[in-house]
Amino acid sequence: MNVAVPNSAELQRREIVTAAARLFREIGFQKTTVADIAQALGMSPANIYRFFASKAEINHAVARQAMIEVEDAARAIATGSGSAAERLRALITTNERMNAERYVSERRLHEMVDAALKENWPIVKEHIDRINALIADIVACGMRSGEFAPDDAEHAAKLVHLACTRFCNPRLMVEYATWTELTSDEMLDFCIKALRAPG
Repeated sequence: MNVAVPNSAELQRREIVTAAARLFREIGFQKTTVADIAQALGMSPANIYRFFASKAEINHAVARQAMIEVEDAARAIATGSGSAAERLRALITTNERMNAERYVSERRLHEMVDAALKENWPIVKEHIDRINALIADIVACGMRSGEFAPDDAEHAAKLVHLACTRFCNPRLMVEYATWTELTSDEMLDFCIKALRAPG
């Protein structure tokens, strides 16, 4: 099996993104400058601009990297073993846990996510679409096996994801942090029951 080896430019971009993410956690994404990132890497700001056209592009790269990690974990669950209900529950609760670790406990990094959501960065919709597709794969599998009632899997997946948004959306997770009336497990119980109900 051939494994793609990153070239030097790709490695340099990764180093810049890693350094930027560390600084975002330490001093905040708004306060971090290209000069700060360059200094952390022992290079000039001009060298940073060889790989990223702007600070905004770096912001997006840091956010995208965090989203890729969540997507990779979700994909492993969606294609893994277990019943459709078990995988659906694991995908949502893993998403919730990873977002809590990255964005709720890391309040400075949360500023970046808040900006991404408020400003409708395209990568946010792309991320939601990817998670929806993975949920749809699980739901479709459950429908084919008879575990879930036959229906439109893509539509059902969007409804499940929307129902669980409060537990997966970093901004809502912070806003509703003190609300303990409902848990993601309770919401998933409700969604799985609805998926199993005859049409």
